[in-house]
Amino acid sequence: MDNLKGLKRTHSCGELRAKDEGAQVVLMGWVQRRRDHGGVIFIDLRDREGITQIVFDEELSGEAHKKAEKLRSEYVMAVNGKVRLRPGDTANPNMPTGEIEVVANELRILNTAQTPPFQIEDDINVAEDVRLRYRYLDLRRPSLQRNIILRYNVTKAVRRYFDNEGFIDVETPFLTKSTPEGARDYLVPSRVNRGKFFALPQSPQLFKQILMIAGFDKYYQIVKCFRDEDLRADRQPEFTQIDVEMSFVEREDIYRVMEGLMKTVFSEAAGIEIDTPFPRISYEEAMKNYGNDKPDTRFEMKLVDLTETFKQSQFKVFSSVVENNGLISGINAKGFAGMTRKELDDLTEFVKGEGAKGLVWIKVLENELQSPVVKFFSQEEIEDMKNRLGAEAGDLLFIIADESETTYRALSELRLKIGKEKGLIDEKRYDFLWITDFPLLEYDSEEKRYVAMHHPFTSPVDEDISLLDSNPQAVRAKAYDLVLNGSEIGGGSIRIHRNDIQQKMFDLLGIGKEEAEAKFGFLLEALQYGAPPHGGIAFGLDRLVMILAGAESIREVISFPKTQKAVCQMTGAPSEVDEKQLIELGIKLRRSVK
Repeated sequence: MDNLKGLKRTHSCGELRAKDEGAQVVLMGWVQRRRDHGGVIFIDLRDREGITQIVFDEELSGEAHKKAEKLRSEYVMAVNGKVRLRPGDTANPNMPTGEIEVVANELRILNTAQTPPFQIEDDINVAEDVRLRYRYLDLRRPSLQRNIILRYNVTKAVRRYFDNEGFIDVETPFLTKSTPEGARDYLVPSRVNRGKFFALPQSPQLFKQILMIAGFDKYYQIVKCFRDEDLRADRQPEFTQIDVEMSFVEREDIYRVMEGLMKTVFSEAAGIEIDTPFPRISYEEAMKNYGNDKPDTRFEMKLVDLTETFKQSQFKVFSSVVENNGLISGINAKGFAGMTRKELDDLTEFVKGEGAKGLVWIKVLENELQSPVVKFFSQEEIEDMKNRLGAEAGDLLFIIADESETTYRALSELRLKIGKEKGLIDEKRYDFLWITDFPLLEYDSEEKRYVAMHHPFTSPVDEDISLLDSNPQAVRAKAYDLVLNGSEIGGGSIRIHRNDIQQKMFDLLGIGKEEAEAKFGFLLEALQYGAPPHGGIAFGLDRLVMILAGAESIREVISFPKTQKAVCQMTGAPSEVDEKQLIELGIKLRRSVK
């Protein structure tokens, strides 16, 4: 095994070009692959910047050639040699360094490596748990390195933007108070204060509001947050937020500053130019037109309310839904009347999986409508349905009738499924959309009380404050979400800065004075000392980078992610701890009985 002994790298493995012909260079990295052609050995040498072909020619340097015979995949090496143009037609136009190669005159083998459990290259078919178990090898793959570097470039652009806008980066505590609203907290037992627990923050919400009361005016932080919840493709137990709060602002100020942030991030980190201002629609419009509050607007196919059309229908499935104050809604899959019966049956099963009882499909042909149920419709209903859906020959109509929530969910998911499977979505397009005017409250029928749609510190719209006593469900919030390509990437609100309105909000949520004091006493006290009007937003950094990278899961843009069971395959966390540690904490485990 060799040492560096003062040898210094002059270039990365992705840097050399034809203009460097004749230069004496030193490269260092990992062996991507080795090809032995007898008197000549070719090594593809890799580092995070790329790959360069190294040539060990027995006639030019016998010692280096003999040493190169020992090289294997993922060995770590340094090479000193001269850049030359690749001879004849051996240039590789698919590689940035494909015009040149480095002819070695010195080789140092810095370390050996076991045979990796999978090839260190993109487009490999390897189980994700194996990749996560050997994450240090997985991270050598070019696609993951690009993702992590993209993430760095995003955070660099974020910091530069906020610095230029006069924001201050302030750290907030990780060990804080448990306020069990929403997702479960991760709890940390206190050794010093036996029987008491810290909680890891689900967000810095209360602290950033207190920073506004403290007079810091403009705050941001790129911060880790924690939620003990069931995972899916775009969730992790620990995740990173771009957290922002501003004083003396209204919603328009938030929109303007955050649109500037997105414009800067996309341009500087990914070379993508986006247009501002972003379009806005209300929560009510989003639900009515798309069936959810994070619509993908890269393709059309809006939902159309057909309840009025079929309110007197002889078709019992529809009439019973109308009688029970449900919703009949449809979409027009334009030009897809040629779908097979199997495809239609598969889509029917799909919406049933979303809770719908069934799916009505109608093919619009040149001189007729083709459907098992169209015989139950009157001519007047047919004409009104066609007009509302903009139906033309060759179109395929889908209708779902159910409770409003079920109809919206099933039809929204059906719309997305058709859009993805039929190639209606432009994957290179970035559609931003503000969703505004959310309901302040929603009623939880199980707990028989109101719950905050966002969080209990969200301010109601000024003109709706009078409705807090008489019609709470009609009150709109000064809340907003930023949606990108059908994913919510950020959400925030103007906050309540008056103690009397905050107390009224707690009353509506069924949070008594003692409970409010126990959970949020420090904030309520702070609000009595001159809180300015303030508001903010938090963006999910992981999700934003995932979209920019074109990745399927945020695990592809996080260096060391957890699995869907919240386990780190590489380190084995979470793990059991020593009994002594538990005794120090005053904790005794109760073993589950199988």
